[in-house]
Amino acid sequence: MTTELFGLFASEITELTKPLGFQSYRGKQIAEWLYKHIVHSFDSMTNLTKAQRKKLAENFSMLQVSRKAVQHSIDGKTSKFLLSYPDNMAVETVLMRQPYGNSVCVSTQVGCAMGCIFCASTLGGLLRNLSGGEILAQVLFISEILNREEQKVDSLVIMGSGEPLANYNNVLRFIRLIHEAYCLNLSYRHITLSTSGIVPEIDRLAGEKLPITLSISLHAPNNILRTKLMPINRRYPIEEVIAASDRYAAATGRRITYEYSLIAEVNDQPEHARELSTLLKGKLANVNLIPINPVAERGLLRPSLENIGKFEQLLKNEHINVTVRREMGADIAAACGQLRYKVCRNDG
Repeated sequence: MTTELFGLFASEITELTKPLGFQSYRGKQIAEWLYKHIVHSFDSMTNLTKAQRKKLAENFSMLQVSRKAVQHSIDGKTSKFLLSYPDNMAVETVLMRQPYGNSVCVSTQVGCAMGCIFCASTLGGLLRNLSGGEILAQVLFISEILNREEQKVDSLVIMGSGEPLANYNNVLRFIRLIHEAYCLNLSYRHITLSTSGIVPEIDRLAGEKLPITLSISLHAPNNILRTKLMPINRRYPIEEVIAASDRYAAATGRRITYEYSLIAEVNDQPEHARELSTLLKGKLANVNLIPINPVAERGLLRPSLENIGKFEQLLKNEHINVTVRREMGADIAAACGQLRYKVCRNDG
């Protein structure tokens, strides 16, 4: 049985290959072939001897993902890929071509256990965690596409299917690995991690002292409503989540982003905006309003443009930093989990 190399740090590759007679510097060379040059066979590692390449092929494997489905938005700015792993589990990865560069949104779990009522990712529940290498493979799949266009991945958002902080060790491995010079050399400041609010893990992440942006999926201004939308609120109520976010901001100096999905007749009324303003007044924070991409299985609707505008203005009147998320991929069902649910349901 072979050992998987993809997803290991150069130092780990060095330790694994040393007993096979590889010099110490070969670990970094192999890592560069895997992550920077994105080769798909050991034979392509041309600065290694033929004998060394043969030893690698005999003792190790190299993770491959395959494209199961793809959707492109009409404007060509958003592409959603359904990527399949060797065990036939599939996750969504999204490429967003922004004015400031190319952003990739990755999934961290197959499915999700959080049960948020506005999200397609939870339909079918959680199937399994992804390894650090499996998360990285999503980004490198997109990177290969961009390389052919002489472009690159400029930023990363960890807010696809799954709860990243429920898969903490694998997600941190991925974040540290993608930052390495022999990988994509991506700045921590260009990484955003989104969580539904697992308080102990927010504090643990703050202790890492990594300057990544923390995004909190808030979606309601009070506990009663948030519990209806997000069952995790029973365990970690709003007050605890906000307090942990404040500690994260203090530890990292990074402004918190609060994600607020606007749902018609549910959380989009003026009283909700006023409550939200009171909750976040004086915080080192931004509010990102997200008019929902309707999920047919959920029966929730998008607010009118008028209500979206009123909600935004009420927050601005209270000096809350607020933006409305730009439309990207609404025509390709860009809400998390929709493509996977559709394809996998049809396959089944």
